[in-house]
Amino acid sequence: MLHPGVQYHLANTLRWDGLRPTQAEAVRPLLRGDDALVIAPTAGGKTEAAMFPLLSAMAEGDWQGVSVLYVCPLRALLNNLQPRLDGYCRWLGRSAAVWHGDVGQGARKGILTERPDVLLTTPESLEAMLVSTKVDPRVLFSGLRAVVVDEVHAFAGDDRGWHLLAVLERLSRVAGRELQRIGLSATVGNPEELLTWLQGGFTARTKTVVAPGLTPAAAVTVTDAPDVTLDFVGSIDNAAQVIAALHRGEKRLVFVDSRRRAEELGAALRERNIETYLSHSSLSAAERRRSEAAFAEARDTVIVATSTLELGIDVGDLDRVIQIGSPQTVASFLQRLGRTGRRAGTERNCLFLCVDDDQALLAAGMLHCWARGWVEPVEAPPSPRHIAAQQMMALCLQEHHIGVNTWREWWGDLAVFDDSAGAIMDHLCAEGYFERDGDLLVIGPEAERRFGRRYFSDLTAVFSAPPEFLVLAGREEVGTVGTDMLVEEVEGPRVLLLAGRSWRVTHVDWKRRRCFVEAVDSGGKAKWSGFGTGVSYEIAQGMRAVLLGEDPADVTLTSRARSMVADLRESFAPAVTVDGVVVTLQSDTAGRWWTWAGTAANRTLQASLPGVIDPRQRIDEKSVRLLPGLGPLDLGAAVSALVESGAWQMPAVSRGAFGGLKFSAALPEELARETLGERLGDVVGAETAVMTHSW
Repeated sequence: MLHPGVQYHLANTLRWDGLRPTQAEAVRPLLRGDDALVIAPTAGGKTEAAMFPLLSAMAEGDWQGVSVLYVCPLRALLNNLQPRLDGYCRWLGRSAAVWHGDVGQGARKGILTERPDVLLTTPESLEAMLVSTKVDPRVLFSGLRAVVVDEVHAFAGDDRGWHLLAVLERLSRVAGRELQRIGLSATVGNPEELLTWLQGGFTARTKTVVAPGLTPAAAVTVTDAPDVTLDFVGSIDNAAQVIAALHRGEKRLVFVDSRRRAEELGAALRERNIETYLSHSSLSAAERRRSEAAFAEARDTVIVATSTLELGIDVGDLDRVIQIGSPQTVASFLQRLGRTGRRAGTERNCLFLCVDDDQALLAAGMLHCWARGWVEPVEAPPSPRHIAAQQMMALCLQEHHIGVNTWREWWGDLAVFDDSAGAIMDHLCAEGYFERDGDLLVIGPEAERRFGRRYFSDLTAVFSAPPEFLVLAGREEVGTVGTDMLVEEVEGPRVLLLAGRSWRVTHVDWKRRRCFVEAVDSGGKAKWSGFGTGVSYEIAQGMRAVLLGEDPADVTLTSRARSMVADLRESFAPAVTVDGVVVTLQSDTAGRWWTWAGTAANRTLQASLPGVIDPRQRIDEKSVRLLPGLGPLDLGAAVSALVESGAWQMPAVSRGAFGGLKFSAALPEELARETLGERLGDVVGAETAVMTHSW
């Protein structure tokens, strides 16, 4: 069914004797024009499964101009894919180009002049193109037919997914036709729901899940028994010692949970003369590219990365994946595990090196869930009201004005716009984000003041990031650091740790947010602020199961890990029981209810039981502290009353928390509070925690 030119090059250029099952099964529905979700393991050929039918349709239908968008969550992934996709396009005399924030003006002008057939980009760059004064979207996207969303689960799980869907609705109307939507994913537990989400306001279109032989459970169950080992090392320095000693001569990818930890581990490995590279979001694009290119070409080397390398960026043939601590989701672990075992004769593997007891318990609990074949369903964040506000302003920039009574038509039935959309628009008009001109609205002075810098560039990204300073060694960009590193008191010179090297600060240009440095031998410190995500109900229950004596199946525990797990079981013995509610009491402190319900569910319990749960505490996934003087009987009575009334409450939100919600300033305050509260809580987990016991 594929175009003869594609068939020819599959046989003679790639020298394939056939397609993989996923690729073969994708041909018919994609040529038919179905919306589709293609599921296959990492390195399973999903890109080809989407592109070969689309190239065939492009040739058969004589599509002209930019007819296919290929959307990725990371610029580095786009850079990695472009040469391969362009090579496939060249088979049929077509081309593929990349457009994102690192692409220069010259290359962009070339794209506008000689439109490629496939454009690789991000949602933020699509938004920027739609609102740009230098791009005519009705010309650039006049031939648009299909959109491929790579790593679709990474979008769907946060606000970038809602933003992408809203932009696709606008693109569909700019192009004058419905767009075929194809999602690619390696790890997903609810494929039908994810595909329906991807369809946006066009859910009546035909859809197909392409996952031959894979049920959601089978997609995460292991068939080739990967080598997964859990170890306890006690400190970052000890972790560096273990990594330096093990697997010499091999290529090792080490995942860490923060930029600070990446820098600390990178420096510790280099002190041990291990060839080490780093990759995280605060390194300059040039620095990341140098690291990834050098790592791809080397053998006896280590690259230390945050989640930036979790997705499908090609860094060559990996021998080992090492995890410091634990990811908080099974889906994340599966992505990382899937980076190994790609060469014939090799196996998937992951070594966990835990540096404290909390990490060890989280890793064991997560692996317990994985071993049972469970993976998180991909769920979009609820109530994206702030995205609705952003889209209203972005559409006005795109069209130069919007109709007072017609602006809703651009998004159809998209769930971004719920019953609160009218109140949001009224607020934007009342606060000066829009000005009225008869039946039209134009951008107002408040929108200019808050978002107008560099022609509203702040409106194109829906994620918040604290302000950072560009670090320059001479003319070379090293990366960025937060304000904290430049204002906290230090004795002697201020020395930063960035890109695994130490830098002495020589000058700070506060107005232009630039920090000038020179290299020094050692002594640097790393620090960034960020937002924690918390642990889910299911993972917390996995931790509880481990404490009750269940070891995660198919996981090797070293003697150090077994000793740590035994210590954890002994110390948490009063906090777990096979059945029943556990409240521990101490003479000098308040009682503690061990829910094992997860972070968000515990926040919901705190909000819903204000008469018994102390409001002044840092909530974790394990337990909540009761008010002084209260015990199990008080808790039981309050829970019984809550269950009978069903009056569950969302976590309280202070104005100080609004910074974590981009565009919250464009919402009425009460809607901003409601949105954040709904996202911080988990009513289902809280209900499950109380309904599984007799009160």
